[in-house]
Amino acid sequence: MKTIFTLNDILQMEKQPRTNLINSLPGIRAANLIGTNNSSGETNLAIFNSVIHIGAHPPYMGFIMRPVTMPRGTYQNIKDTGYFTINQVNEKIYKQAHQTSARYEDSEFAATGLTPEFTSTLKAPYVKESKVKIGLRFVEEQHIKINGTILMIGEIQEIILENNYLNESNIVQLQQAEAIGVNGLETYYRVEKVAELPYAKPDGNILK
Repeated sequence: MKTIFTLNDILQMEKQPRTNLINSLPGIRAANLIGTNNSSGETNLAIFNSVIHIGAHPPYMGFIMRPVTMPRGTYQNIKDTGYFTINQVNEKIYKQAHQTSARYEDSEFAATGLTPEFTSTLKAPYVKESKVKIGLRFVEEQHIKINGTILMIGEIQEIILENNYLNESNIVQLQQAEAIGVNGLETYYRVEKVAELPYAKPDGNILK
């Protein structure tokens, strides 16, 4: 027995059930904390499941922001200072990471017990407890007209991770970093490696 939702069915749903359904359809995505601070140095931290690879030459990454129809600390801080960090969520901090989505008057770092950490490369705060950290300089925003969301793009300035998190091909080993994935807005998963396949070529034999 299959469940089928038409567009009309989806549009007729209550807001939260519709949000949960559509957010969970893409499957498990990386859970990351975006660290910023404002021009006065006050820190801000927010969880995102929309971080994406933009390009490697030069190295660009981005993430999707919700419409700025209300004050968005992450967006305004990036615009004001020009820098932000991406901090991978791991198994030890996923509950604290999830809690950063609550609306706090003060810094989410202090509210959740996570620790801001700085380097000499950029002003934005890293999450000390994160095991894979990326520092970026803001370079571009793309407004998506259909729903008002914004793609924020940064150029990678530095990467911080343990030596044993890379394999011989320079691929980050997510199990080593105890990375956590998220489906939708609130369901978290451990990351388990299934296989590492060679670069696909027409004469490859991996399907045999």
